[in-house]
Amino acid sequence: MESKPEINDEISLKELIEKGREWYCYLWSQWKIIILVGLIGAIFGLTYSFIKKPIYTATLSFALEDEKGGGGLGGAIGLASSFGLDLEGSGGGMFVGSNLTELFKSRTMVEKTLMTPVTVNGKVISLAEMYIQDNKWRDSWNDDAKFKNIQFLPDTKRKYFTRVHDSILGVIYEKLSKKSLSVEQKDKKISIISMEVASTNELFSLYFCEALARQVGKFYVDTKSKKARMNMEILNRQTDSIRAELNSAITGVAIATDNTFMLNPALNVRRTPSAKRQVDVQANTVILTELVKQTELAKVTLRKETPLIQVIDRPILPLNKERFGKAKGILVGGFLSGFLAILFLFLKKTFSNITS
Repeated sequence: MESKPEINDEISLKELIEKGREWYCYLWSQWKIIILVGLIGAIFGLTYSFIKKPIYTATLSFALEDEKGGGGLGGAIGLASSFGLDLEGSGGGMFVGSNLTELFKSRTMVEKTLMTPVTVNGKVISLAEMYIQDNKWRDSWNDDAKFKNIQFLPDTKRKYFTRVHDSILGVIYEKLSKKSLSVEQKDKKISIISMEVASTNELFSLYFCEALARQVGKFYVDTKSKKARMNMEILNRQTDSIRAELNSAITGVAIATDNTFMLNPALNVRRTPSAKRQVDVQANTVILTELVKQTELAKVTLRKETPLIQVIDRPILPLNKERFGKAKGILVGGFLSGFLAILFLFLKKTFSNITS
């Protein structure tokens, strides 16, 4: 049998060089089109640099100090950390590490912050209304009866929101949490949180950054000290109640003594109410003394349970501004347009070779 000749599908280096030269000559012959498209793209890039609003970024950093977490255990953990050992693990409190940073991005915290009142052009409005006005959403709402009369008044409670309010706040939350809000803890061994808010409105970035920090800080402190605060409130109520009973018993002793003044010794049975009242006074005195002691201890515990939030750096006007520069617009627009023109010519010639 005769053997069939083998077909060599490999491309030699010479053929590859010839092919590259062919493409080079073809693109060089179309240089006018490439340059023209590149110039058009550069003009569009320059125009975009004028239209694009600058981005203002407000930065706030603060430290957390939780006295409850200190002491011997905290010192042991810190000492172990200095030797590269991690004894904290992934557990711990509700607001540890990434849990705290995620709290800033929660919808509840963002929505409460959006209801914060601010003064804009001499008028008190909510941050949500400020965001809506800045993005000119009401211009398109005037023709829609469902959105035309919708309002976001400052300090509005969540229970008064309608379905329309929820949908609008949901859109604002998505835009803020994904594009504008950044929260990070650079080192889990160091309790310093850094937050950045970026937007096209300098005042909105400033107001929202500070309001969100206050809102989360208040929620954090209230939650961490909730049990100790509830215990102290109960002790205060009990102390006030026993004090009232003691005052009543003292008054009762005085009344009973007055009623038995110069009493005939043969009628000592009538001294019984006075004796009972004195027992009440003694018992209530002991109880009140113990409750006062427990209340003072509860106050100390509350102070220990309440974490300290210390702001390190606040956003200060003027904020850091990032602008899409004219040179950048020209270079990016020209490069992208030129690349697309070359790609189009490449595809056009390839398709022409296939069909011919």
